[in-house]
Amino acid sequence: MIDIGLSKMALIGAVALIVIGPEKLPRVARTVGTLLGKAQRYVADVKAEVNRSMELDELRKMKDTVENAARDVEQSIQTSASDFQKDWDAGVAGITSDSSTDDGALQAASSSTIVPAYKHPGKNWRLKRGAVPQWYKSRAGVRTKAQSGAARVARFRPQRFH
Repeated sequence: MIDIGLSKMALIGAVALIVIGPEKLPRVARTVGTLLGKAQRYVADVKAEVNRSMELDELRKMKDTVENAARDVEQSIQTSASDFQKDWDAGVAGITSDSSTDDGALQAASSSTIVPAYKHPGKNWRLKRGAVPQWYKSRAGVRTKAQSGAARVARFRPQRFH
């Protein structure tokens, strides 16, 4: 930055007063002020744009690293899945070859494990709601009794004193 002190500013003001004149000096000062303001805003916009582009580049790099990590995980899962599939096929092939000799034992084991049909638990949500204590409902603002709009207005209308 340019180092301008108070003495240099006074010297510039005196020269401007002599060269421009006292009549035009306020108008020139306003023009210079607006031009300096525009220049500062332009510099701030350029800085903001550069910062945005740098952040965008950083986000792109981060996105690339995350995508690479996801690809690596996907490949490792696929290789482990293929290994699992090979082991599964080998195990199934071993069971089918053993079942030809022990066919009766396998059928007896499978018939002894009977899976019961699905039965809905039959929970009643009204009982669960009813288990909430009354003091909690009143503190939380839960309405326990239904009222019409007119009844609510009549209930909360201030009473006149005669």
